Amino acid sequence: MNLKTKLENLPAKPGVYLMKDSSSRIIYAGKAKSLRSRVRAYFHDTPPYHPKLSALISKISDFDVLATDSEMEALILEANLIKEYKPRYNVNLKDDKRYPYLKVTDEPFPKVLVVRRVKKDKAKYFGPYTNVKAMRHTLRILRKVFPIRSCNYALPSTRKIKLCLDYHIKRCLGPCEGKISQEEYREIIKNVLVFLSGKNNLLMKHLKERMNRYSAGEKFERAAYNRDQIKALESVIEKQKVADTEQVERDIIAFARKKKDISAVALQIREGVLIGRQNFHLTGFKESTDQEILSTFLRQYYMHSAVIPPEIILPSSMDDQEMIVDWLSSKRDGKVKIILPQRGDKFKLLEMAGYNAQLSLNELLLQRSEAKKKVPLTINALKKDLYLSLLPRKIAAFDISNLGASDAVGSLVFFQDGRPKKSQYRRFKIKTVEGQDDFAMMAEVVHRHFTRLTEGKQEYPDLILIDGGKGQLSSAVQALNRLGVKSQSVVALAKRLDEVFLPQRSDPLMIPKDSASLRLLQRIRDEAHRFAVEYHRKLSKKRTIKSELDQIVGIGEARRKVLLKHFGSVEKIKKAGFEELLRLEGINKRVAENIHRYFHSPS
Repeated sequence: MNLKTKLENLPAKPGVYLMKDSSSRIIYAGKAKSLRSRVRAYFHDTPPYHPKLSALISKISDFDVLATDSEMEALILEANLIKEYKPRYNVNLKDDKRYPYLKVTDEPFPKVLVVRRVKKDKAKYFGPYTNVKAMRHTLRILRKVFPIRSCNYALPSTRKIKLCLDYHIKRCLGPCEGKISQEEYREIIKNVLVFLSGKNNLLMKHLKERMNRYSAGEKFERAAYNRDQIKALESVIEKQKVADTEQVERDIIAFARKKKDISAVALQIREGVLIGRQNFHLTGFKESTDQEILSTFLRQYYMHSAVIPPEIILPSSMDDQEMIVDWLSSKRDGKVKIILPQRGDKFKLLEMAGYNAQLSLNELLLQRSEAKKKVPLTINALKKDLYLSLLPRKIAAFDISNLGASDAVGSLVFFQDGRPKKSQYRRFKIKTVEGQDDFAMMAEVVHRHFTRLTEGKQEYPDLILIDGGKGQLSSAVQALNRLGVKSQSVVALAKRLDEVFLPQRSDPLMIPKDSASLRLLQRIRDEAHRFAVEYHRKLSKKRTIKSELDQIVGIGEARRKVLLKHFGSVEKIKKAGFEELLRLEGINKRVAENIHRYFHSPS
């Protein structure tokens, strides 16, 4: 069937359309309230305004449609098809099959498993967990607090099963030999589900009620067991960060983007406590709107989520927001509200999510860069030792050379991946500071250099290294603050004991003296010092030469240059004879006599 015939027979019903290229590959999936009007719009003669749409239309050779009974069904179907086919022109959540889930199986005596795929069964799934280490930690806590079985037997079983070690160390209550009833085990699983949902206060209340009930019934062993569970759970709750004072369940979702790369972050708050953070990477087009990104992410993120909170905080609205709210409410079996805060505590939470999304995006882009050029292990060690958010691949180091009453100078050396990049070395003559004030001189040099950076003439370094102690560090930070540079990482390395100082921290960092990261800092600091001293000596020498030659009548700037170019130094000029001086261009008989007399006349 040709395109014209297919367009004429499109139904005026809601559904999903799949655009294909010349190789019959699906390149875009979209939903429509009316398939007829929406799909036909792609084939109008009027050129589209949106560059992404223009690029898409140029590739379309065919299409398929899937009609649904409602817009809601189309919304869900579109999300599933995007996840399955990952069309080029859609915003795509990168392969989330690599992210693990915790699965609570649906059987008489359920197990808790780590799985990579979500199946259409009656099991409960929690995740995906983008931080596998955190997920394993959660599983360890869960097994410590709740005596759930870890074996793979199908229970109940008619065959004889020997009790394992878990039973003897009280990590399992022995359902394989009928040591616990199905009803009692199911009660434990209910608590597991409450725990994984983040409702720890509710769980604590439930366990305390059980403990008191067992104690009143003189079942002291079971009461003691509940007491131990409560203690273990209290230690977990104490380590969790309180996010706000409202005892509500909410997710805060934000994203950061750069061209085609998008990082989304979901902060999970349960009962006023931040219990988790999930990071996701998506791909799209630079023309993809914020609304499109949010809509796609929400549908893919909550598609298999076992817990949907009553509140979801977003940075902006969506075109299909009302439909998504209805879909989430139906999944939750309760009202879901989307909030777009502009100020207040909720806005601060959104800012925190956005900051974490930006950190996640920075990390993604940095990892991609690392793939092209391997980062030295020393740089990774330095990032860890200095508690930096970014790898310090580009380090700018500043030093001041102020050995006398004049010729004070500053230096900047630049290291890329632990190696000097001399094309970006800079030298500074101190212009605004009188006397020997190292702190003010450091502030001047940092301010002058970063003034150029704020004008967009160069990229910011990942790390600034200041040669000096807390005073020099404080001066540098103040100079940055005056320019509005707030997020620049800065450290100082003092000469006396090679102590490393961070801003707003009075005590130095305890970095081992033999560590590779400290040796790198020392090397960069020493290079900045060498470069500054070298420049100071050069200026001092020039000033001395200039001062001495200026005492001779008839020697100005031009003749001084001629003399120094020919002889190279004042010492050689002193040794030159009258005839040799006379042969120089621009040196007449009178000037030659003055030079020879100045250096050879008795004092």
